[in-house]
Amino acid sequence: MSKHRFGIHPSWVIVFAGVCAALHVGKLPPALPVLQDALGITLVQAGFLLSAVQVASMTLGLAVGLSADSLGLRRSMLVGLALLSVASISGGFVADASGLLVLRALEGLGFLLVVMPAPALIRRTVDASQLSGRMGWWGTYMPTGSALALLLGPWVIAGLNWSAWWWLLGAVAALAWIAVWLCVPDVQPPTSTHNTVSDAWPKRLALTLRSPGPWLVALTFAVYSSQWLAVVGFLPTVYAELGLTAGMAGVLSACVALANVSGNIMSGRLLQRGWPAQRLLSIGFACMTLGAVGAYATWQGEGLPTSLRFACVVMFSAVGGLIPGTLFSCALRLAPSEGTVSTTVGYMQQLSALGQFAGPPLVAWVAASAGGWQWTWAVTATLSLAGAVLAHFIGRALHKKEKHD
Repeated sequence: MSKHRFGIHPSWVIVFAGVCAALHVGKLPPALPVLQDALGITLVQAGFLLSAVQVASMTLGLAVGLSADSLGLRRSMLVGLALLSVASISGGFVADASGLLVLRALEGLGFLLVVMPAPALIRRTVDASQLSGRMGWWGTYMPTGSALALLLGPWVIAGLNWSAWWWLLGAVAALAWIAVWLCVPDVQPPTSTHNTVSDAWPKRLALTLRSPGPWLVALTFAVYSSQWLAVVGFLPTVYAELGLTAGMAGVLSACVALANVSGNIMSGRLLQRGWPAQRLLSIGFACMTLGAVGAYATWQGEGLPTSLRFACVVMFSAVGGLIPGTLFSCALRLAPSEGTVSTTVGYMQQLSALGQFAGPPLVAWVAASAGGWQWTWAVTATLSLAGAVLAHFIGRALHKKEKHD
C-alpha cells in the first residue's frame, strides 16, 4: 500500500477532495433566496440551477466509469478539482441566471471527475482489512459537503455577499488540488487487471447494460437521490418562507444533511451484522415517505408544528441514509464481473444524476402549481414506492447471486 506523506494517509485526502467537490453541489441552496432577489431568478429556474450540476453526470457518468482506469485516477481527480476552482471563481462574476447555469454545468463536470475515480483510488491505497471502513467514510462525502455548505453559506453570504461565497469555495477546491497533488500517489493497478479493464471496454459496456443488477441498483439510486436533493435543496427556501433568519435556516438545513451521514455509516454496520439489503432499502424508503408527509402535508390548511416538521425531515434524511450505503455494497455484488464494478458504479452515478436533475424542478413545479409546499410529499411518496418495488427485485437478484456462487 502507499506511503504516507506529511503523516496523512492518501485515502483521507481523497475523502477530503470528495467533500470539497460536494461543497460545490451544496453551495447553491443557502444562496437561492439571495440569488432570487439579486438576479431575478424564478422558483423553477432555481430548480434547474440546483440540478444543473448533474448534467455532466447524466451524460458522462457511464463513460467516466468505463475509462477512469485508462485515463488515470489521480489525473482525473486533479483535473476535476481544477475545473471546480475555475468555474466557481468565474461564477462569482456573473450577473444573470443563464451564465450561472452554464458554469454550474461545468462544475458538474468537475464534480464527476473528482468523485467517479475516488472509490477505485481508495481501494488502491488502503489495505484490504481497512477497505470497508474507509469506503463507509467515503459514502459520507456528499451529505458532509452539503451540510458544511448549508451551515457556512448563510454566514458568508450575510457577512459579505453570494459572490464571495463562490470565490471562497473556488479557493477550497484549489487547496484540495494541492493536497491531492502532494499526498495521493499515482498508484497503478496490477498489469493483468489494467489490461483487462482498458482493452475490453466495449465488451464491459455491453455486459453491464445486458445484466439486470446494474439496472436495479442504478434505478434505485436515482429514485433515492432525486427526492433527497429536492427536499434538502429547497429547505433554506422553505425555512425563509416560514420567517426564519438565513443563519438559522442554514443551521437547520445542515443538521438535516448531517443526519444522512449517520445512515450511511449505519448501513455498513448493519450489513456486516447480516441484515438483508432489501430490508434496509425498504426501511429507508418507508421512512422517507413518512418524513416527507409529516414535514409538508397539511390538514384543513394546517400542518404539524415547526419542531415536529423539522424532526420529520431529520428522519427523512437520517433513515434514508441507509439507502446509498446499501446500494454501493449491492453494486459490488451485482456487477456482472470483477471488471465491470467501476462501470456499474458509473451507471449508478449517471442515473442518479438524471434523478437529481429531474427531482428539484418537479418538486418546484408542484409547489408553484399548488401555491405552497403542501403537496410536494406526493412526489417523494411516489418515488419511494418505486424504490420499494426495486428493493424487492434487488433482494431477489442478490439471493440468485448467492445461490449461483
